[in-house]
Amino acid sequence: MAQPLQALRHDGGALWALDQTLLPWHERWLELRDARDVADALKRLSIRGAPLIGVAAGYGIALELALDQSPDALQRAFDLLVSARPTAVNLAYAVRRVADAAAAHEPGPGRAAAALREARAIERQEIASSAALATHGADLLAGLHVRRVLTHCNAGALAAPGRGTALAPIAELHARGELELVLAAETRPLLQGARLTAYELGRLGIEYAVIVDGAAAGLIARGAVDAVVVGCDRVAANGDVANKVGTYGHALAARAGQIPFVVVGPCSTIDPRTASGAEIVIEQRDPWEVATVPSEPSGARFSITPDASRCLNPAFDVTPAELVTALVTERGVAAPVDRDGVTRLLADADSRLTATG
Repeated sequence: MAQPLQALRHDGGALWALDQTLLPWHERWLELRDARDVADALKRLSIRGAPLIGVAAGYGIALELALDQSPDALQRAFDLLVSARPTAVNLAYAVRRVADAAAAHEPGPGRAAAALREARAIERQEIASSAALATHGADLLAGLHVRRVLTHCNAGALAAPGRGTALAPIAELHARGELELVLAAETRPLLQGARLTAYELGRLGIEYAVIVDGAAAGLIARGAVDAVVVGCDRVAANGDVANKVGTYGHALAARAGQIPFVVVGPCSTIDPRTASGAEIVIEQRDPWEVATVPSEPSGARFSITPDASRCLNPAFDVTPAELVTALVTERGVAAPVDRDGVTRLLADADSRLTATG
């Protein structure tokens, strides 16, 4: 089995991140030394993917406390990181978890050490979750006789420690010799599918084709796709799913084409405190991203719209639970995905994202 990428590593008092804004043209590592470095990398999408940004933010707290042992350093780092990306619940979850572990100690080396231990624990947990997602998801897809998959955005090792989320069962299906083709939707405006998913699939030796986002519905209607498999940035308590903008359209096309629409993500992405998708804050990014496209190999972007054009750039959309065939987590599969299905995967007594199995 081909080894997945490693997009993040903590080493030598720094967090090293593979700059995803330059892929697939350049593989450059960023050295991040404090919470502001990490927050900036998250905002510009050098680090992206719901589980990975949670891990990075946890390390961001630890980095800051190692440099600044003043009493208010923890709160400053918390505020800075928790606001970096508002939609993915993993970030806030990891920051709170590391901050809680640190707050149990007085300011000083002990507080910094506690934060680092907790950040490392979160990373180990996400790696283990990824392995379980691969198994549960591949078992589900094999049982549905899925051989041709359409996926959206990027949900592999560049988005989560280990094998990833949505790409993990796809890679496992390939390793079992049961996968024929992956269609990677380009994922405008930042082309995470065309740039990052294609990059990962190629490294894994998986047969793939990149398509424009608008081609997906027609290909599904013509029977060229057996299932749509995507990751998630937040799952509400009722099973509504927030994911990269364009996901909702694929879900509608899957329903019309009568094929499974499968969401894959760890339990850390489920937010029992958010009742439904209507409560999920949708990140609005710079309209400039819509008005431009990247230019290989410099990483620069060039304009594709008239200068006076108004552009809207919601980074995510919400797919209603009724369109989701199954939610695959490290603890198993919820299907149908409604409040009862999600609750079966979670123990919500202390409002923490702890799965029951």
